[in-house]
Amino acid sequence: MSAAVATLARPVAAPVPAGRGLLRFLTCGSVDDGKSTLIGRLLYETKAIFEDQFASLENDSRRHGTTGGDIDFALLVDGLEAEREQGITIDVAYRYFSTPRRSFIVADTPGHEQYTRNMATGASNADLAILLVDARKGVLTQTKRHSVIAALLGIRHVVLAVNKIDLVGYDRAVFERIVADFHAFADELGFRSIVPIPLSARFGDNVTAPSAATPWYGGPTLIGHLEEVDVDEAAQDLPFRLPVQWVNRPNLDFRGFSGTVASGRVRIGDPIVAASSGRQSKVKRIATFDGDRAEAVAGDAVTLVLADEIDAPRGEVFAEPKARPSVTTRFLARLVWMTDDALLPGRSVLLKIGTRTVPATVRAIRSVLDVETLAERQSETLGLNAIGLAEIETVSPVAFDVYEDNRETGAFILVDRFSNATVAAGMVREALGATNVHRHGFDVDRAARAGLKHQRPLVVWFTGLPGSGKSTIANLVERKLHALGRHTAMLDGDDLRQGLNADLGFDLASRGENVRRAGEVARLMTEAGLVVLCAFVSPVRADRERLRARFAEGEFVEVFVDAPAELCAARDPKGLYAQAREGKIASLTGVAQSYEPPLAPELVLDAAAADAEALAERVVALVEPLISGVRPTAEDSAAL
Repeated sequence: MSAAVATLARPVAAPVPAGRGLLRFLTCGSVDDGKSTLIGRLLYETKAIFEDQFASLENDSRRHGTTGGDIDFALLVDGLEAEREQGITIDVAYRYFSTPRRSFIVADTPGHEQYTRNMATGASNADLAILLVDARKGVLTQTKRHSVIAALLGIRHVVLAVNKIDLVGYDRAVFERIVADFHAFADELGFRSIVPIPLSARFGDNVTAPSAATPWYGGPTLIGHLEEVDVDEAAQDLPFRLPVQWVNRPNLDFRGFSGTVASGRVRIGDPIVAASSGRQSKVKRIATFDGDRAEAVAGDAVTLVLADEIDAPRGEVFAEPKARPSVTTRFLARLVWMTDDALLPGRSVLLKIGTRTVPATVRAIRSVLDVETLAERQSETLGLNAIGLAEIETVSPVAFDVYEDNRETGAFILVDRFSNATVAAGMVREALGATNVHRHGFDVDRAARAGLKHQRPLVVWFTGLPGSGKSTIANLVERKLHALGRHTAMLDGDDLRQGLNADLGFDLASRGENVRRAGEVARLMTEAGLVVLCAFVSPVRADRERLRARFAEGEFVEVFVDAPAELCAARDPKGLYAQAREGKIASLTGVAQSYEPPLAPELVLDAAAADAEALAERVVALVEPLISGVRPTAEDSAAL
């Protein structure tokens, strides 16, 4: 065994050294700037390679290497066959190594523009970025794009690694020109430190030891800077946040809320609030796998046992009562768009923030960022790898902090609702609407109110064309439920337009707002434990789907009163169709506006096949078991 190989034979998983602790960093930059080679060199120099790995590296260098007869260190991290064949990085590769002073986790991210989303993935958990620049090419567009993404994702410390300095004859003027170009671009990005280092990843110049080839450089080596840089952002000093991942109830004697402390610290006896509901309690116990603790800090996985029984499902965020996150349905966010299909306003997605997933809509695109000039310009779309500002609306309130204040609770992703693919990474810029309004958390809740009425709250939403018989059937259903002793309320579209919704027109946007307001009223009525019958044309399917998402599963029943337009016009109980034909009504659904029938309603009523009395009986047969808490069987549903 050669001496060189012998020095490499030690385990990667060495004890964590004393010093500044763990540093998470990534390598980024344009394609072929030497990111993988640099990481391979770091692993080699820090003796983080086993003997068999080094032997395999020698063999792979002969088969796939791009360095002639020399060791190709890039092959240590370019593990995919496609990466080795093409000589590029595609996936994000994570490697672990340590020195006597510090431990490191490094993410090798791809430089190709089409894999920008993978670079954003690596940057999301990093404290420092090594931005590589090929000394022959200088600062490129992809260099700038990666710099912007790193800054947006909260990285505040950058090493400008001017690589391949050997290929320009270790020219000081080339190095200084690249440093000046980068500073001219990046000084507006808000980095706290930018440390330029001339190096050669292939030959090891200024990687772990000063290079004799660069006597004009008096700065630190790369590994020396990584050992010393202070990236502690004091996450433990931020306000306490714990997103609930799981309600832990193994038996009747234990009920806790499990999750990882995102920021701050919590002690036994501390007051705590569920951000969404406003319910407050105190920490009674902090349980962990290794036993109970008196305190938990950012990064700790714990189970909190509270002094009071409060409802806090998965996705809820526990916080300090006097330093709460924003809780709202509308916010402005910076998006990094990651798919070929351009983002257009109105796109419906799933938003995943913390441990919560909620349907959302991108309401507007305010601007797109020019990565060359850092200027914001107006745009109605976001294309692949574009970075822009967008207004996002969720179907129910979510708890979050501004990303600049808290990376853990201000970051989210957008997921396509059909393919389940991640389409964007997002950072909250600011809350929109009522940002300082928080729920009080009253002692008498909906369960108590419904229990007093001996029923489960429910919304029955009747939809269909004007004149289809929605209101008539809903009226009969309420009368029958009332006779059964049920506590009900009725919301009718025409009635609300004479009061709460009197300011709305009949264009599609106004109709959507009409449905939203009616749904919010219905939701408040369910908080009182009522069964709410709603009769609204509600012609747009997406409006009804957003409304459904505001309610818990099994709490919203959609009833489609299916009546052809000809039958509705023949009935014309309010003379609407006649007025539409005379030109007196310009936006009647079924005449001038289309109606989108539901795709999967709980019940379809054929208005042409039976009278209103019989149809009402079918509705009662469906909803009465739900109100009483008895789920209908598949045979029951089929019979309806």
